Amino acid sequence: MPLTPSTAAAKAQILAEALPYIQRFHGKTIVVKYGGNAMTDANLKQGFARDVVLLKVVGMNPVIVHGGGPQIDDLLKRVGKKGEFIQGMRVTDAETMDVVEMVLGGQVNKEIVNLINRHGGRAVGLTGKDGNFIRARQLKVRDSSGGEDLLDIGQVGEVVSIDPEIVNLLHTRNFIPVIAPIGVGENGESYNINADLVAGKVAEILKAEKLIVLTNTPGVLDKNGGLLTGLTARRVDELFADGTISGGMLPKIGSALDAVKNGVNTCHIIDGRVEHALLLEILTDEGVGTLIRRH
Repeated sequence: MPLTPSTAAAKAQILAEALPYIQRFHGKTIVVKYGGNAMTDANLKQGFARDVVLLKVVGMNPVIVHGGGPQIDDLLKRVGKKGEFIQGMRVTDAETMDVVEMVLGGQVNKEIVNLINRHGGRAVGLTGKDGNFIRARQLKVRDSSGGEDLLDIGQVGEVVSIDPEIVNLLHTRNFIPVIAPIGVGENGESYNINADLVAGKVAEILKAEKLIVLTNTPGVLDKNGGLLTGLTARRVDELFADGTISGGMLPKIGSALDAVKNGVNTCHIIDGRVEHALLLEILTDEGVGTLIRRH
């Protein structure tokens, strides 16, 4: 169907609007935390893969870090095991860790790699165990009663260090890294690490231009449900202090805040339920979520 003058003008305007952003971010690293509905809805998955390939084709360097909580829960249920959480962290015994590695390092990672490749990209899947890429140690959480006791929740890890060499090498060969958030301990043991935390640390180490976190909300909301954007690191600290940011958004915003304080230019908390959210956030004036910057 041919374009009418009005639809042609609208499409041309969109393409022209994207040009300065393509020029500004050419050659820059964009770390994307991929999770939520965008990972489970068939149309959104296809759209995400196309968006990632387009960013690569126009000269940016996307790096994908993914979660997979619902998929882990599904497999645990199938093997007759119930997922348990303490303060938002999955209790990870040895059997659960086997399931986590199977789902994140195998099923989910390879599905994302395959999707990107089918849309013309050259994706490569990694876990933190590949080349000892993500070094980790056991994370212990404080007792919710507010005491000094630390709880052992199994093979749940925190990042000790990240070696950027393997990702930088993949970039030089035009590959798109897809990273599962599994770390390796000093004795070769596996650790399940929060994907938001890994994405933030990867963005810091790679000196990324942007960290983009796909969520199941429109972004950071005020106490009346209104969208907040153009936030500085100081303003985010205030929102933590007054309780505006709470619950499941805490690790997401916490890792975003650390990233912008440690050299990442901007972080974007965006609505992954919106088709092509990634392109809209990077290549248009309006965007589709909350922008956090250092100053």
